[in-house]
Amino acid sequence: MEEKRKYKSSALIKRFLPYYKKYWRTLVIDLFCASLTTICEIVLPLIMREITNTAIDDKALLTVTFVLRAGLLYFLLRIVDGLAFYYMAYTGHVMGTHIETDMRRDAYSHLQNLSNTYFNNTKVGQIMGRITNDLFDVTEFSHHCPEEFLIAGVKGIVSFIILMNINIPLTLIIFVIIPIMFFVCRKLNAKMRATFRKQRQLIGELNARIEDSLLGQKVVKAFANEDIEKEKFEKDNQNYFSIKKLSYKFMGAFSTTTRLFDGIMYSAVVIAGSLFLIEGQIDAGDLVAYLLYVTTFIATVRRIIEFAEQFQRGMTGIERFAEIMDADIEIFDEPDAKDLENPQGNIVFKNVSFEYPDDHNRVFKDLDFSIKKGEKIAFVGPSGGGKTTLCNLIPRFYDVTGGEIFLDGQNIKKYTLKSLRKSIGMVQQDVYLFSGTVYENIAYGKPGATREEVIEAAKKAGADEFITALKDGYDTYVGERGVKLSGGQKQRISIARVFLKNPPIIILDEATSALDNESEFEVAKSLNKLSVGRTTITIAHRLSTIRNADRIMVLTEDGIVEQGTHAELLQLKGIYYNFNQMASEIE
Repeated sequence: MEEKRKYKSSALIKRFLPYYKKYWRTLVIDLFCASLTTICEIVLPLIMREITNTAIDDKALLTVTFVLRAGLLYFLLRIVDGLAFYYMAYTGHVMGTHIETDMRRDAYSHLQNLSNTYFNNTKVGQIMGRITNDLFDVTEFSHHCPEEFLIAGVKGIVSFIILMNINIPLTLIIFVIIPIMFFVCRKLNAKMRATFRKQRQLIGELNARIEDSLLGQKVVKAFANEDIEKEKFEKDNQNYFSIKKLSYKFMGAFSTTTRLFDGIMYSAVVIAGSLFLIEGQIDAGDLVAYLLYVTTFIATVRRIIEFAEQFQRGMTGIERFAEIMDADIEIFDEPDAKDLENPQGNIVFKNVSFEYPDDHNRVFKDLDFSIKKGEKIAFVGPSGGGKTTLCNLIPRFYDVTGGEIFLDGQNIKKYTLKSLRKSIGMVQQDVYLFSGTVYENIAYGKPGATREEVIEAAKKAGADEFITALKDGYDTYVGERGVKLSGGQKQRISIARVFLKNPPIIILDEATSALDNESEFEVAKSLNKLSVGRTTITIAHRLSTIRNADRIMVLTEDGIVEQGTHAELLQLKGIYYNFNQMASEIE
């Protein structure tokens, strides 16, 4: 979901400037070096002017000593210029990289605080593009932007003063052309920025398409839909080609325009300067110096205008960074939130209603129930009835839109998110394993855990036997998303992770529904061990996994319509009874 906000350049610059604060000393030295390189460039026309006028006025004064001194002075200035340029090229770029790194860190940190709603509506490829590619151009922007504007300012002011001293009418002719040049280039700049922004959006779409296709490559192959995926990719690829082609069109028009205005200004200097020379209104040496200064000045104008391409790329990167940073944090700690200490696991839903914040689709309304410490509760009901959503409200993956949820007698919003979520362990149907080793994935449940603790957790989860049988044991690489392991193995690793975390509240969200019978049996044994002494909430389609629950609740679009033990619900001969009959027929 792309943000529709519009940002002015001034607002984006204001957002960006604080990132210079940590590196202001480097920036000051960098700008000082930029000034030195500018001075070195400005001195050459003055030296040439002096040599030319001396040669014309009195050739006898143009001695070898005079020429060598002038040459030595310029050579020394070039050494200073070289050292200053090296500092700008190295340290200046490093400063830009530091700023890029800081911005990426802030963007990533902000992303960690965003709710599920944001990720449900934003493609991962787009997010990746914003915090990687988009910020690459910020390095060049942060380094070159202050340099280019300083150099342009110094050269423009000094050149104007010197040129006015040489010949006022000729200078005015040149400076009348420049505003027209800037006006035309500004119009082209606006079009360039729009195409650069669209280009970033489309490369994000392309990345998302590639990611989606590669992660789902098994499904693609299973349905023999490689050609369809190629067609989808080609469509996005061609869209990106088209916008990039358009950006080059504007870049070409931009470069052509600057070269055309260069020609106009040079023509004005050559024609008007020659006429003034004929009339005796300018000396030959002054005209040479004038031409050199105009060359320097035009090169500066071209440089700052051509920098506009880099400027617009940088501004686009900052704009897309700002869109991430301006995404609302919907789930946050209340000002008076405190850490949850010694959680017991007593949960109460009081008049709880919920609808998704993006589409306002109501899931349930006015739910009332309570779960006692150590009680094993199961939720069943038709798909889409809100079972998973209900469980997602407890760790505050979403916030209720009405009513309250209490944990140990306190509204869960009064607890810090970190302490609340540390008290809850979740085992889901879709197990996510990080790219790394088996050991690293289990240890994720308790950062800093010893190897002995990890192995003990694996034993409790019934995973130690198959892990030790792997080629590298606990150091076996599991592949991206654990592709090298079976569904049952991945599930037991996820259970071991929760064992290591050792929370008082467990949420089991259809943890065995995707497994074969043998794997289900093994995982079920692990889950039974895990639930001992803990408040356990289970969501299951297979009723065989919840028959021993202390209480079963039937959740439909009308709320909780039945509750009781397995035997009690069968006696009611209601919805649960029908579910059980259908399950028996399937089996």
